[in-house]
Amino acid sequence: MGKSPDWLYIDHATCGSPAWIGKGLTCVCFKRKGNCQRICISLTPLQEERLRRLKRRMKVYFDASKLEHQKFFQGQEALRALWSASFPDQELQSLISDQWKEMGWQGRDPSTDFRGAGFISLENLLFFAKTFSTSFQRLLKKQGGKGAVWEYPFAVAGVNITFMIMQMLDLDATKPRTFVRAVFLQMLSENEWAFDLLYCAAFVVMDKLWLERNATYMEFNDVLKSTRVQLEKELLMDDVLRIEDMPSYSLLC
Repeated sequence: MGKSPDWLYIDHATCGSPAWIGKGLTCVCFKRKGNCQRICISLTPLQEERLRRLKRRMKVYFDASKLEHQKFFQGQEALRALWSASFPDQELQSLISDQWKEMGWQGRDPSTDFRGAGFISLENLLFFAKTFSTSFQRLLKKQGGKGAVWEYPFAVAGVNITFMIMQMLDLDATKPRTFVRAVFLQMLSENEWAFDLLYCAAFVVMDKLWLERNATYMEFNDVLKSTRVQLEKELLMDDVLRIEDMPSYSLLC
């Protein structure tokens, strides 16, 4: 699994140059396993519905003081659930507490760190904690292997990863501008939790690159950029049809 193909193939007889975007075309050619497959710009009803739900999640900005957020994902309860999943043997004294710094938040109130990526960044962290608890705990508590001299703040890194994936997938664009976006939408039609699974894979990739480089906090943005490059490369591999097919997914447990 995971060999890089000559992934991009534009059928010049029908699709023209790579400037196909905005030309009114409905499909472009995409080479996988030696065969020319088509990725359609026009979404299926299922893709449209799941994209609509994902966009709705992306547009909810966290404000623990607003009742509608508590109704949407039980905001305060979600924070308590995240704490319980992160530190099951340690009671959270208050939603505003110095205890949150143990998880890598910048201050006593984690909601202040959600401003960049919104409420979905909390959902992503909680999904990671509950779905891949072993990997989550390993990264949170820097368990196993050789640690870096400077460690990144875990929770804040998670928020930045959410924001990076949102930018990479370009889901707010009216028309697709990248093949990565088109490929992801196909994956989303297979699994409604594709975004959250991609987030988990991105987190372990980022951690792996961080340790390999023995990076410092000042290098965090560079490591995040390299993480994005790795994700884009894997998403466009010829044998990756689902998030679960990505080589990085095998790092999760």
